[in-house]
Parts: sequence; structure tokens; C-alpha cells
Amino acid sequence: MGIVAGLDVGGAHLKVALVEDGRAVCVRQVACPLWQGLDRLDSALAEAAALLSQAEHCAITMTGELSDLFPNRETGALTLIGRLSEELGGKARFWMGLKGFGSAEDARRHHADVGSTNFLATAALAGRRLGAALLIDFGSTTADIIAARGGVVQVHGLTDAERQTTGELVYTGFTRTAVMGVASEAPFQGQWVGLAREYLATMADVRRILGVDLVEIDLHATADGKGKTIGESTVRLARMLGRDAQDGTEADWRAAAAHVREMQLRSIHDGAARVLTSAALPNEAPIVAAGIGASDVEEIARRLGRPAIHFATLVQAAPGYEHWATACAPAVSVALLLDAS
Repeated sequence: MGIVAGLDVGGAHLKVALVEDGRAVCVRQVACPLWQGLDRLDSALAEAAALLSQAEHCAITMTGELSDLFPNRETGALTLIGRLSEELGGKARFWMGLKGFGSAEDARRHHADVGSTNFLATAALAGRRLGAALLIDFGSTTADIIAARGGVVQVHGLTDAERQTTGELVYTGFTRTAVMGVASEAPFQGQWVGLAREYLATMADVRRILGVDLVEIDLHATADGKGKTIGESTVRLARMLGRDAQDGTEADWRAAAAHVREMQLRSIHDGAARVLTSAALPNEAPIVAAGIGASDVEEIARRLGRPAIHFATLVQAAPGYEHWATACAPAVSVALLLDAS
């Protein structure tokens, strides 16, 4: 089929993967704050144009229809289908979840199947490659938890509303989620301190304080619009506890941040445990770690007593692109699925 591009059009990022001979050979993430206007997608597509020009076919999946730029999901999906069709022309093939791929006309007719079904592509690919597995894709905004058994995706919900009740969608992200959405209190100098219910700090701040390098993956503005040093992140987290950064030591703030991270991991662990109760997976079935939070998924796999395999290893990503293949798993997945069709 030649070179196939996979696009995952989100509300915060555009992710693009190139696949050749059944292997991901290039993967890139571009900031795309869609809530600020459709021109942001135009800019992201322009930035990715050099990659897209190499492809003979383009496989497209999306979650950007959820952006509050649009009054509802239908409008969002139809708008994005139209804009991407204009940009990519006859090369565009849209992922429609359980219905597979279709043309722009098919996508308009089945827009409900186009929007927010990127998780099905990654889970389907994992099922084909491993037979039985539990996918945990921990991204900047959400965590998808999907089982595959006998090479077939075992899904109990298709919409966000359904999946938020089944445990298959945990709405918490590695970087973008507000701290107030993760924990209600944190330990500080021997006491539990209630956290402010204000958008003062994000999980990116928490992870910076814990020593995680986010330079390449945290592409959006901070809660206060200021910098992304550990010191500036500490200032923001301190405000959550009603304090200034100088009120505590580095160890104090690391302890508070570690607790917030732990609360987030528990929420994903609980979702995974819930999915596993109905999936009937073999004990040896691995957890496929995907998303920018794949390293944390490894920790969750350890707690669940299952082996972990990074998505990039599963798809044999080209050297130098292992990190981004794992981080942008749906874009790689739709490209590989279309390439094999």
C-alpha cells in the first residue's frame, strides 16, 4: 500500500505516524489547542504537511469533536471530517470503530462511530498481535482501559458516557488534569491539608516536582501562564495547599506531589481491576502500556501482577521513534490497520 499516515486529531494535540511495510517509521506530536479555534488545526496540519505529503493514504481517527469549540459532538465530528477532507482529499480514510474504515461520505453518515473511537484501533491492533491483552493508554487527558481476548476487542461501552460507567475510560491525564480533579487533600509536614478547589496546578506540575522530564511532551500553557521549571511548579502546587513555596522544603513538596500522583494511579488501577473482572483474560495476558504515561502503566501492571509490554515494542517501531510510537499509539494503530486492510 506504500506509505500510510495515521492521524489522531485530538482537542489538544495532532498526532501523526507514518507506516511503511507494516512498521512505524516516523511519529510526531504537534500542539493543537482546538478549543481556541479551528485555525489551530490548520496550523497543526501545516506543521505536519511535510510528513503527510509522503503518504499515499491517510487513516484518520479523532477525539477533537469533544472540544468546547463545538456546541455538540455531531457538529464537531462533521466539522472535522469536512476540514480534513479538504486538506487530504481522496487520500483520507476515516476510522469508524467497529465499522472499520470508510470514505468521508461514510464518515459523515456514521459520525457517531467516527468520534472518540480511537481506543478501539489501539485495542484491535493489540488483540491481533497478542491474542489476549489489556490495553492501558494513559495520555495527557484520559486513560483508556480495554481488554482483548481471542484477538477480539472485549468492549462494554462505545461512547464516553458508557465507558465512564464501565471503568474503560478514566478521565484523568498524565499532564493536563487539574490537581483539584485528582485529590482532595495532601500530606504536608505531618498533617493532612485540604486542597483548594481552584485551577492552580496540574499533574504536569506534580510530575515536574517528582523529577519527570516533560520538555517534549507538555506542550501547553501552565495554570498561571508562567514557566515550567521545578521552582515554578512548586509555587503552583503550594497554592493548592494555601501556602507559598518557601513554606516547605523540597522534601515536603515532593511528599505532597507523590501523594497526588498516587491518588491518580489508584484511580487507573481501580478502572483496570474493574475491567479485568469481566474480561476473563488468562493470567499471563500482558498489559500493553501506551500513551505518554506508559511508565506509570508499568507500575499499575506490577500492582496487578501482570507483565507489561510497551506499545512501541509490540509494533516494532523504528529506532529513535519508540517513545513517540508508544505516546501516539492510536495514530500508529490506524495507520497499521489501514495498511493491513
